[in-house]
Amino acid sequence: MRITDIHQRLADLGALPVHSGRVVRAWLQGKPLDAGTRRQHTEHFLPLSVRAGLPALAEDLQNLVSLRSEHPGADGSARLLVALADGQMVESVLLPRDGLCVSTQVGCAVGCVFCMTGKSGLLRQVGSAEIVAQVALARRFRPVKKVVFMGMGEPAHNLDNVLEAIDLLGTDGGIGHKNLVFSTVGDLRVFDRLPRERVKPALALSLHTTRADLRERLLPKAPRITPEELVELGERYARDIGYPIQYQWTLLRGINDSQEEMDGILDLLKGKYAVLNLIPYNSLDDDEYQRPDGDRIVQMVRYLHSRGILTKVRNSAGQDVEGGCGQLRARAVDLVNTRRLHRPAS
Repeated sequence: MRITDIHQRLADLGALPVHSGRVVRAWLQGKPLDAGTRRQHTEHFLPLSVRAGLPALAEDLQNLVSLRSEHPGADGSARLLVALADGQMVESVLLPRDGLCVSTQVGCAVGCVFCMTGKSGLLRQVGSAEIVAQVALARRFRPVKKVVFMGMGEPAHNLDNVLEAIDLLGTDGGIGHKNLVFSTVGDLRVFDRLPRERVKPALALSLHTTRADLRERLLPKAPRITPEELVELGERYARDIGYPIQYQWTLLRGINDSQEEMDGILDLLKGKYAVLNLIPYNSLDDDEYQRPDGDRIVQMVRYLHSRGILTKVRNSAGQDVEGGCGQLRARAVDLVNTRRLHRPAS
C-alpha cells in the first residue's frame, strides 16, 4: 500500500484535505484514527461518512505491520522484528534519543560483503505506507523525533516510495527535515531527485574506503563512481541544503583501518561540510570480517580529529543482542525453515 492509496480512500469516504490530514496525523502518532484534540472532538469535525469508514481503514493500517519480536539493548535501543502483511519480515530499530531506523526493502540488491541483509538478495520493495507504518508502530512505544533510512535495503532502489514516506514524515509527521536521514551507497538518481523535493532530508553516504578498487569489492553492486566523485556530489548537496553529509565507514580489521586509509580520508574530507561516522563492524566470532580492537579505533578517531576531520564512533545499536542489520530476520527465517524441515508428514 502507498500513502496515496490512504488519501484516496479517505477522499472516497468524503474527506476533504483538512479531514485527511487530521486522520493521517493521528495514525502517524500511533493514536486511534478518530482521535480528536483538546479543543475539538472528532464528531464536531469529521463528516459522518468519514467516521463510519474509519474502523475498516484503521484495521487495514493496523495490518500493514505487526511486531514479531522485540530485542532491547543495553544502550537504550531496541531492535524490532516487524512482520509485513504478506508474512515477509523487516527490522526497525528504536534508537537512543528518540530516533528510529527503518527498512525500505525486504533484502537488498547491493550485496555489501559485510552485510547480512545483502546475502538474501532483494525479495521485494517496501511500500511507502509500510515504511511510515514502522514509524507509527514505534511511536506506540516511545516518541520518535528522528527517522534514519538505514535499515534493510538500499533506499535509492525504492526511491519513489521512500521519498513519498519522507515527504509525509517531514510534513504531517512533524519531523524536522535534517532529522530525516537518507542513506545510500551513492546512486546518482539521489543527487538528481533530492534537491527538487519539498522535504530535503539529510544525506548519509556509504564510503567505507578511499580506494576505488576496494570499494568495488566491498560494495560489488554499488554504482561505479570513485570515492572522490561521491564526495564531490555529497558536498554539492550539503551546501545546497545547509547541513553536513554523514559519511559512513564500517570498520573492518585489516581491511580499511590502515594508516594509508586515514591519510586518504584527510585528502578526501579536509575542508568539506562533512561528518565521518566510524562504525565498528558488528562481528560474531566465526565471521569472515572482524572489528578492529578498541585501542585502534581510539587511535583513528584522535588522528582524524587532530587534523580537522569531525569524526564520531557509531556503534550499531543492539550489538549485545547480535542484532546487526539483517541478523534478526536471518535468524527468524532460519527458524521457520527448520520448523518446516522437521514438520511431520501428514
